[in-house]
Amino acid sequence: MAVVAVGTVSFPTGMTPIVAAVLAALILVNALYVAAEFSAVSVRRSRLQQLAEEGDRLAARLLAIVNDGVALDRYIAACQIGITISSLVLGAYAQATLAVDLAPIFARLGNLEALAAQSAAAGVVLVLLTILQMVLGELVPKSLALQYPTAVARYTVLPLAYSMKAMRWLIVLLNGSGIAILRLLRMPTHGHRHIHSPTEIEYLIAESRAGGQLDAKESARLREALRLGLRSVGELMIPRTQVKGIRDGTPWPEVVELLRKTPYSRLPVYEDTLDHVIGVLHVRDVVRRLVGANEQPDSLRDLIAPVLVVPESMTVDRLLERLRAERRAMAIVADEFGGTAGLITVGDLLDELLGETADEFKPTENRPHRLSDGRIRLPGGLRLDEAARWVGAHWEADAYTVGGLVMERLGRVPVAGDRLSVDGTSVEVERMRGRAVETLLVTPRDIEELYG
Repeated sequence: MAVVAVGTVSFPTGMTPIVAAVLAALILVNALYVAAEFSAVSVRRSRLQQLAEEGDRLAARLLAIVNDGVALDRYIAACQIGITISSLVLGAYAQATLAVDLAPIFARLGNLEALAAQSAAAGVVLVLLTILQMVLGELVPKSLALQYPTAVARYTVLPLAYSMKAMRWLIVLLNGSGIAILRLLRMPTHGHRHIHSPTEIEYLIAESRAGGQLDAKESARLREALRLGLRSVGELMIPRTQVKGIRDGTPWPEVVELLRKTPYSRLPVYEDTLDHVIGVLHVRDVVRRLVGANEQPDSLRDLIAPVLVVPESMTVDRLLERLRAERRAMAIVADEFGGTAGLITVGDLLDELLGETADEFKPTENRPHRLSDGRIRLPGGLRLDEAARWVGAHWEADAYTVGGLVMERLGRVPVAGDRLSVDGTSVEVERMRGRAVETLLVTPRDIEELYG
């Protein structure tokens, strides 16, 4: 046994190589279970799927556990039982070796009785081992598991698989007891699953943006995708006043001329008014008829495709599902009275997700832009949430668009030249199209203060 000299007297330390090795092994076992637990709940399934498809057997084995809520619950239970057992054994072993052998040292140094010396030795050993175990057995492996979840999870899956077999009955007993208590408390008993709410995902996006993993545009696109379930079709649709259509019965030469001039590849076909849309005419079908058969159809009804009609209250994510399921690129939006409120296309949804995409047919005057004098020209149909980044403020209104907000604030149909202040920002109606606001001129506060 090793000794330590104090003055002229030698005392046994109790820290033999065997004792040190056993204590280190127990701390490593604890670290293994901690790392396995944190990595299992942090690893990305998409990354495991990719590795499994590349032939990684460890990833494939772990993927089967992560994809199964019950299996993952047992996996986490094995980690927690392993942590508990290794901690208890570590404490008991240290008390039976170090504390016993260190008691004489405390007795001679502090002139203590045997019982008091043993208690002091036990306390010191407990504190030191607790600190050592927290740092090496918990904090360090936890940090590694969170920084490198895929690698750590792969390397720990085999030891945990053996542990699950060895502790099978204990896991069943303890898990069953826990589930029984939860049921008595009428609490949900679902297993561990990798589920995040939209709010949590948005927080993760913000964290990735702050950490430099996402740039501003990528972060904005992901945020917009998350909000699709909160947006209604009515917010994104092209309003009825801007919808171009073809009346059923229009002579064929007029149809061809209209399609030649229009920038759109699809146009709704209606009876009498746009409230009775009967189908969608695709330019491709007209070209096929002209080039292939080289003949005029008897009626537009021979060429039109069925139309998809959706309510304006439908959420955008549900609309995407309908468009994908029915293989459509356009839908007519119906109002609560059964009339046509507008239409919406896949392109409108892509613009919402990716920002306004380049399109040579879209006139630039229909887009917001800053004038040479510092003022901002906004289309009346611009949505309020899109206007926020141009005006530097979030305008609140029951309307969806800036034109609707102006009409709401004025309490009447605007006329060109009308001026008003919206939350301290000067707004002027520049042009009208019928009873709708076509463009607005907004004077930012900094420009107004400069020239004011």
